[in-house]
Amino acid sequence: MAEVVSTNQFKNGMHIELEGQTWRIVEFQHVKPGKGGAFVRTKLKSLSSGSVVDKTFRAGEKFERIRTENRNMQYLYDDGADVIFMDEDTFEQLSLPRASVEDALEFMQASETYQVLFVGGDATGIDLPASVVLEVTETEPGVKGDTVSNVTKPATLETGAVVQVPLFVNIGDKVKVDPREKRYISRA
Repeated sequence: MAEVVSTNQFKNGMHIELEGQTWRIVEFQHVKPGKGGAFVRTKLKSLSSGSVVDKTFRAGEKFERIRTENRNMQYLYDDGADVIFMDEDTFEQLSLPRASVEDALEFMQASETYQVLFVGGDATGIDLPASVVLEVTETEPGVKGDTVSNVTKPATLETGAVVQVPLFVNIGDKVKVDPREKRYISRA
């Protein structure tokens, strides 16, 4: 029998079955209004279509949890339609549709190892690490003495991603970036 989880046990990244489909919990929030019963506001992403929807559930509502597995795989290349990975243990190659990993792709480097997410034995996407270190390839030069806090400028990273960075970051600097929120963390 499949494991059943209640809304109290929700975690970001957990997979549940809803209306016959598998959904990933992107984010959730428990809300306890002063009047009426508590509820849980969630943002769910469909694994089949990739669409993101907002759903609200009563507190304590139960759902079937979908078991997932992560496997370390090396990112080989992007051929335009598919993204090709290689299992580090068996050396088997696996292709994922580009659309299923599009948001992660701008923070991925060829030959690096990433965790590929398997749901029910099928590869469905990538679990990126909490931070990645990338080199800045294009940005406006920093001005000496420009140390005003919270002022940022756009910077293009070696993978093509564009993030906002502080004024003191220059071309050639390595920066630590949160790929999930697409934001600068620190210099590396």
